[in-house]
Amino acid sequence: MLMAFALLDQIRSIFDGDPGVRKVADDPVLSAELLMLFRMILADGTVSESEMVAFRRICREAFGIPEASIDSVIEYLNEFGYETNGSQAIAQFRDLDVERRSLLARHMAEIAKADSQLAGTEMQLLRRTLDLLDISPADVVKAEE
Repeated sequence: MLMAFALLDQIRSIFDGDPGVRKVADDPVLSAELLMLFRMILADGTVSESEMVAFRRICREAFGIPEASIDSVIEYLNEFGYETNGSQAIAQFRDLDVERRSLLARHMAEIAKADSQLAGTEMQLLRRTLDLLDISPADVVKAEE
């Protein structure tokens, strides 16, 4: 019986689209955040396994995206990303409260530090993002405590 429900869910997801992708596509702020996190992964010119592990964990734990959906979400972001630049993505956050803006910065910092090498380009992206979001590094550190 359980297998029948799993099969029905698979069939439904084929027709309805992946539930994780649908969740991201229906939430412009979530799309923007994931896009910024993906840009942080690419900031130093290499995609490390540890950065991808951090990205997948953030997707699961912070946003409730099922592990089975993450590859499809990444595909969606690749397609969506061509139409959205960093400033447009950040604009989604400007009207949100400081806690939500700080969460984006913490997630970006987490990905930047995941490979144990903080590249200059990663620091530049993070600094620029903090400026655009109008949050101080102290807000990010304070929120981590």
